[in-house]
Amino acid sequence: MIPGVEPLHSGKVRDLYAVGDDQLLLVASDRISAYDVILPTPIPDKGAVLTGLSLWWFEQLAEVVAHHVVTADVSQYPAPFNAHPELLRGRSMLCKKLTMVEVECVARGYLTGSGLSDYKKTQSVCGVPLPAGLVDGSELPEPIFTPTTKAPVGQHDMPMTYDEVASLVGAELADELRRTTIEVYTRGAELARKAGILLADTKVELGHDESGALTLGDEVLTPDSSRFWPAAEYAPGRAQPSYDKQYVRDWLTESGWDRQPPAPELPADVVERTRAKYVGAYELLTGSSFDSYLRES
Repeated sequence: MIPGVEPLHSGKVRDLYAVGDDQLLLVASDRISAYDVILPTPIPDKGAVLTGLSLWWFEQLAEVVAHHVVTADVSQYPAPFNAHPELLRGRSMLCKKLTMVEVECVARGYLTGSGLSDYKKTQSVCGVPLPAGLVDGSELPEPIFTPTTKAPVGQHDMPMTYDEVASLVGAELADELRRTTIEVYTRGAELARKAGILLADTKVELGHDESGALTLGDEVLTPDSSRFWPAAEYAPGRAQPSYDKQYVRDWLTESGWDRQPPAPELPADVVERTRAKYVGAYELLTGSSFDSYLRES
């Protein structure tokens, strides 16, 4: 939290502050959530990893879709935010205010998680039919758009079919959302594979700027919003090793937690390994040292 300034909104990970009428300051905390519950134990440097990686991806995706970032240079922030560089450096972004669409836009290139659960029941995901015989981790014939509702903090997003999205936002915007989400996934998967990482799935946040242009907001292609798998260890038919918070989810499941708040404290070794996974994802994808990012922010 920024001293003396009330956030406009506090989410699972980010705190949002109003900056005038047309901008927002997004500050990524070290909080981590699982199963829609914010855990009591933070992951050191997690907010900086999410911010640094998002900034890198926004640049890589610039030809696919516009993004909302104005600057991440704290010295360029207006008062009173520029008075707190020690709190904001490396983990914040000054952004254009967007009118967000009412849909969580998800793309999948591999079958796992809730998609696998849906497939086992219906041989489809969000109404998209899939071939028979797929298993946990199977690569899909092509990336698919699997949107969900946007649930409040503490509640679970529910799957939507494409027709439901079209009924909610209109056919033209639904088509643009699907096309943009798949393009973001495709570009992300291409670059991740070059780094030895498989992008299993990802969630993107899209909204409209003041001119009405569809714009990428929030974070993008981070370990919080995506599943990253080491390509060298990929083997369909089982849960995959990952660079994301699946490690935390697995520990919570093994702990016997019933997924109802409050969540248990994470042990020190789980915190350390989770931080290492986040930092590892940053360094592999960007090809740069995370420590260098912190020094240069």
